[in-house]
Amino acid sequence: LCAIIHYLVRGQLGWFGLTIACLAPGYAAQLLSVLWFRADGHTPGCWLLALHLLQLGLWKRYWDVLRAETGGAAGEALAQLGDVCVLRLLEALLQTLPHLLLQAYVVVAVEPAGFIPGVSAGLSLLSLAWALVSYSHFTCLLKPGHLSPPAAVILCLLFWRTGMLGTRVLALVLFARLYSFWVFAVAGVHWLFMSFWLGAQQTDIVAQPCRWRLFNCLLGAVYIFCYINVRPGPSKTRVTVFYAVSTWDVLCSIWM
Repeated sequence: LCAIIHYLVRGQLGWFGLTIACLAPGYAAQLLSVLWFRADGHTPGCWLLALHLLQLGLWKRYWDVLRAETGGAAGEALAQLGDVCVLRLLEALLQTLPHLLLQAYVVVAVEPAGFIPGVSAGLSLLSLAWALVSYSHFTCLLKPGHLSPPAAVILCLLFWRTGMLGTRVLALVLFARLYSFWVFAVAGVHWLFMSFWLGAQQTDIVAQPCRWRLFNCLLGAVYIFCYINVRPGPSKTRVTVFYAVSTWDVLCSIWM
């Protein structure tokens, strides 16, 4: 909101419109949250729909998790935590990530001394990193015999995710600053390679062929910025391939 007001007051209507446009994809997570409430047998009332319209539906879900934990319903709390972690990750990838790229580009190429765009980009980076850490934390809780990791481990994961995302975003923004639309060519090649690589792994998360291809394409786009483990079992080889491709991406950018 501060970034939107900042651009409006300064008369930068182009950046003002783009910042507002970054909010629109986030409603996909809000819509999915409403559908999940209905699937769970909770008929959404006017107040619940209003919360989702204001993009506060996930905060309502966090509140429900706290209430379930306080009431001693551990199983219900874990199920609700899984829903909100997945929805929060979806919201972060669809809304926070585009906003982060936009504000980072403004800071690098348009307004280097801009305090509000810089703070907005920094908070978006932390928000996206925390969404990834929360998702990883939940998947860890699902494994048999695994307990909640200590706070120090979660903090290290947060630093790792923040550093990884920050370097990828900065590399893409600097490349876009120097070579303009050529950044889409570099990102497109990376996306195609990752999508075909995911298809070669034969992930069985989605059964229908069309949805399976769509899932691989969407996850391939996410792999431009960060790695998300969606398959059970050891992931050392997959992480190695991801970082090898990311390193190749950076070397090509430097060569160009």
